[in-house]
Amino acid sequence: MEISERMKQVAPSMTLAIDAKAKKLQEEGVDVLNFGAGEPDFNTPAPICEAAKKAIDGGFHKYTPVPGTLELRKAIGEYLNKEYKVQYAPTDIVVSCGAKHSLYNVFMAIVNPGDEVLIPAPYWVSYPEQVKLAGGVPVFVECSEADEFKLTPQALKAKITSKTKALILNSPSNPTGAVVGRKAMEGIAELVLKHKITVVSDEIYAKLVYGEEHVCFPSLSKEVAAQTILVNGMSKAYAMTGWRLGYAAGPANVMKAVSDLQGQSTSNPASIVQKAGVAALALPDSEIQKMVAVFQKRRDMIVEGLNAIPGVKCLKPAGAFYVFPNVTGLFKPRRSNSMELSGYLLDKAKVALTPGIAFGAEGFMRMSYATGEKIIQEGLKRIKEAV
Repeated sequence: MEISERMKQVAPSMTLAIDAKAKKLQEEGVDVLNFGAGEPDFNTPAPICEAAKKAIDGGFHKYTPVPGTLELRKAIGEYLNKEYKVQYAPTDIVVSCGAKHSLYNVFMAIVNPGDEVLIPAPYWVSYPEQVKLAGGVPVFVECSEADEFKLTPQALKAKITSKTKALILNSPSNPTGAVVGRKAMEGIAELVLKHKITVVSDEIYAKLVYGEEHVCFPSLSKEVAAQTILVNGMSKAYAMTGWRLGYAAGPANVMKAVSDLQGQSTSNPASIVQKAGVAALALPDSEIQKMVAVFQKRRDMIVEGLNAIPGVKCLKPAGAFYVFPNVTGLFKPRRSNSMELSGYLLDKAKVALTPGIAFGAEGFMRMSYATGEKIIQEGLKRIKEAV
């Protein structure tokens, strides 16, 4: 049976493929240390679980409105106003089955065939594939290691054309952990306003920053907010990856299109999970900061350990829970191959890392430190011995 031309253009997620291979080996009894997945190793906080149990026991089992319950959309609006001083009515918000689902819906709602979408590189693996599914053309904006992988207005300006429809912003970044500062954000805002570019601001790691300011892009001005679709979710900050709950907030006409699309695909996210989402947003920030403090300690440990390996250089990321070491020193000149190194480390050292080529950056590897300190220490030891 023939598949569509659309699907022939789409590459599978390499991060999920690495994670699946590592988990399969673990199930077979192989002692694999998995640094491939972006998944907190913490349990979901008890109040969130209790809210879900209460919803089950209370019979909250039916369909909800497609864009999510009014209770949850109001809670999201209040949260965003409290955190970032941005205002969204419930009609400006659509809740979906994870932030990835929200992003897909947004691209399908705003991108026409041939539209160019600017994607800072290194990039999260799903951005270009989702843009292609919507008929758009991914255009990569290189962010250099010398600039700590941060998007600059100068780099952005050089890639804008008459076909540019949208820009994807991801700060803190997956895979690099880079956090774009306020001055650069203001320069980016000036450009997108001048060229009437829609911004899709993926802020899923907003709460996971270490001594840096997270700048919520639509908070820069009302004019910027009018051209921005904010995407966030519960997976990272609340350790709710498997619950699948995310949301998009933006201009009402775009959100109506997103809701209409969702109404013809998944319909509403699980009713029980939406109750859990309300409880997540009500958690005191101190609960999240406990997790952040642990991540920061792990970050410092893993950066120090990687920089102690000959041939490896690693910047200290300011956010998220990934490091993105430069491994070109492990190869002969002009022969860097992150796929080869990834396979070698999995076979030889039983350590799973994601090759940088998956993120548009050959010569690098992504390593998640959303795992225990003992595993990090053992993983560093195995990598050092293997290379």
